[in-house]
Amino acid sequence: MKFNQYYLDCLSHASYLIGDETTGRAVVVDPQRDVSEYIADAEELGMAIELVIETHFHADFLSGHLELAEATGAKIVYSSVANPEYDYLPVEDGERYSLGEVQLEFRHTPGHTPESLSIVIYEHADDTEPYGVLTGDTLFIGDVGRPDLLASIGFTREELADKLYDSLHNKLMPLPDSTRVYPAHGAGSACGKNLSTDLWSTMGEQRKTNYALRAPDKATFMELVTEGQPPAPGYFVYNAILNRKGRELLDESQMPVAMSYDQVRKAMESGAMLIDGRTPEDFAMGHLRGAINIGLEGRYAEFAGSVVKPDVDIVLMTEPGLELEGKNRLARIGFDRVVGYLAEPYQVMFTHRDDVEVASRLTTNAMGERMADVPELQIVDVRNPGEVAGGMIPGAVNIPVGQLPDRTGELDPRKPTVVYCAGGYRSSVAASLLRQREFADVSDVLGGYGAWVEAVHNA
Repeated sequence: MKFNQYYLDCLSHASYLIGDETTGRAVVVDPQRDVSEYIADAEELGMAIELVIETHFHADFLSGHLELAEATGAKIVYSSVANPEYDYLPVEDGERYSLGEVQLEFRHTPGHTPESLSIVIYEHADDTEPYGVLTGDTLFIGDVGRPDLLASIGFTREELADKLYDSLHNKLMPLPDSTRVYPAHGAGSACGKNLSTDLWSTMGEQRKTNYALRAPDKATFMELVTEGQPPAPGYFVYNAILNRKGRELLDESQMPVAMSYDQVRKAMESGAMLIDGRTPEDFAMGHLRGAINIGLEGRYAEFAGSVVKPDVDIVLMTEPGLELEGKNRLARIGFDRVVGYLAEPYQVMFTHRDDVEVASRLTTNAMGERMADVPELQIVDVRNPGEVAGGMIPGAVNIPVGQLPDRTGELDPRKPTVVYCAGGYRSSVAASLLRQREFADVSDVLGGYGAWVEAVHNA
């Protein structure tokens, strides 16, 4: 058996290729939208991809099932209770599929979503104990899938939490202790609140250590898995719906259009958003007025999807040579309205210096001085509620960065404002958004709350 795990750090997303070496037949599970790596690996292994299996309708990324099916002729597989708006192969609970020696068993595991399924893998046809199980978003390492993401489109979190408990206890926990657990996400994903950095585990280990599996009863479980969840990024519902539909396929080799300064400004005047993908440090040293800083080295697509609406045109600004990467990473969440990129960005900023701004970034010492000297200072903590439970800078108000676009009305744009996060990435996103919305005096804190705590401790 060939078993490849692919892990996309920027979205905390895991996908899988499973192949039978005796027959050369393979499947891909939960693919990212840019699918060239699966195709290349299958060719190198001498295998043909015949199924693209989706564990559920994903909310946190736009899956590559359509792209992979078009490129390989593979059939798209969902649980029989799913109802996508394209041709697919429905599988029933308990149904098996043979790749030769390798056997796949589909188990319906609703809870994170109504159509969620898990895939039990047997390495040999006569094995009585499985090699592993692909759990999608039903069971994570250290956590379980959150049941509240569909609350806005017809399902309550209580209904799904009830189903999730039954799925875990009836379909997954009976698996042997040695069964390897391979989820669809790891630490950093907003699909749960306590995901481990480990990319796999075993059922035995999860029974011992996973807080949700250790709940003594269903009522306790439901309370545990519904409380303290991070705010879902704004694009989640958009992706959950789009993954059900037919859509335009991604050409991951197609470069976006090069644009002049005048073309970029005209696009921005018509409502386009300029996303500057450089580091917060480089952005602070100089950027075009009105740009939003979302660094490519971080969770670029996730935060773009948190502060930009899916129906807005986007212009990219990146380090030269990274324009295609920027386009494709946005495409992974279905943000296809990239109208182009700013050509020769550093030359443009040099020749249009009157349109270049610097961003104020405060050391912790400077932040302390500002708090003492500016009584009307507006301090905004853009971390998630679970993070702020451990402490905040005195006087701060908590507005998670993903909620900031819809909650800027709670702030006074005339007041001096300082934003901070855990380390300085999200605060640069938030500060640039506030400047774009014409807040007059905005800074963020270098090193974020971590640096603040250290400075207070060492004072």
